[in-house]
Amino acid sequence: YWECKGYTPLFPRILGHEASGIVESVGEGVNDLKPGDHVLPIFTGECKECRHCLSEESNNMCELLRINCDRGVMLADGKTRFSINGKPIYHFVGTSTFSQYTVVHVGQVAKISPTAPLDKVCPISCGICTGFGATVNVAKPKKGQTVAVFGLGAVGLAAAEGARVCGASRIIAVDVNPRRFEEAKRFGITEFVNPKDYDKPVQEVIVEMTGGG
Repeated sequence: YWECKGYTPLFPRILGHEASGIVESVGEGVNDLKPGDHVLPIFTGECKECRHCLSEESNNMCELLRINCDRGVMLADGKTRFSINGKPIYHFVGTSTFSQYTVVHVGQVAKISPTAPLDKVCPISCGICTGFGATVNVAKPKKGQTVAVFGLGAVGLAAAEGARVCGASRIIAVDVNPRRFEEAKRFGITEFVNPKDYDKPVQEVIVEMTGGG
C-alpha cells in the first residue's frame, strides 16, 4: 500500500533515497563529476541556478529538483533508465537507491572525500543533513540559547548536534523511548523529557523547564 499526499506514483519502481556510492560513468555535459568520484545521492537536489538554489533561506526548494514522489522518469527526456524484459521500471525521488546501480541527475549527487567510509556516511544523504541543516541554517540558535529537540532518531540527533555546534547552552530532548536517552548524551544532550511521564502537554513541560520557553 502506498500513500504520498497529493501524488499518484507510477509502479513498478525502485525505491530508496539514502546511500553512498562511486560514480561509474557520467553523461554528456556533466563536468563536475568523473568516474571514480565518491558521492552521496540527494533526493532534494539543487540545480544551482534557480532563485531558491541561489537563496540562503530556501535552497532546499529547487524549482527543478525539489522532492517529487510522483516523478518516475529522468528530466532530460522523460524516460526511465531501468527496465526488465523491455518494460520500464520507474525511478523514485530522483535516487532509487535500493539498487546496486542507479542513474541520477547531476544535481542530485554530492561529491564527498574518497577517504570517507561509504558504509558509514550514507545516512548523511538524508537524516544527518536534514536535522543538522534545519538547526544551523533555519532555526539558527544563538550562543547560550536553549533548544528543544523532539524525537531522537537520526534527524533529531543531527538537530541536537547542530544546536551544540551553534553554542546552545541547553539541549532538551523529547522522546517516548527512554532507551534512546543514553546514546543521546554523546550529542551534548543532558536533559530529557518522556511525554509519558506527565499528565499535561509536553509543551507545557518545556515552558516550565525553561522559565517561559
